[in-house]
Amino acid sequence: MDFSSISIILFGSTFGLILRIFIQNNFKKSIGFDIQNTSIVNFLSSFFLGILVALNFINNEKLVLFYGGFLGCFSTFSSFIYQLFILFKKRKFLRLFFHYIEVILFSFLFFYLGYFLVQCLK
Repeated sequence: MDFSSISIILFGSTFGLILRIFIQNNFKKSIGFDIQNTSIVNFLSSFFLGILVALNFINNEKLVLFYGGFLGCFSTFSSFIYQLFILFKKRKFLRLFFHYIEVILFSFLFFYLGYFLVQCLK
């Protein structure tokens, strides 16, 4: 890996991290049920990934910048797993199950929505 690829990843990951921290600190939504801030970040990350997959980048630098850099630092898979562990540790198995299904299902739906929107605009 050359220096330009490393700098591209650093640039993308910096903005991914800043946006994730901003969302986690400023957006707590309640729409009949509690949505964790990390879930909001995962939904947005899936939506962006769907858009990027639909755009089908050919340029390798754009792939490294967005996939490896921005989305790699923006998404919060480890936080999702930690939330599941905490629910498991507290023996809240039903909530653990529904939180898992919520994140997986909505992440897939947001991915598909991003992909579908780009395909409609082409």
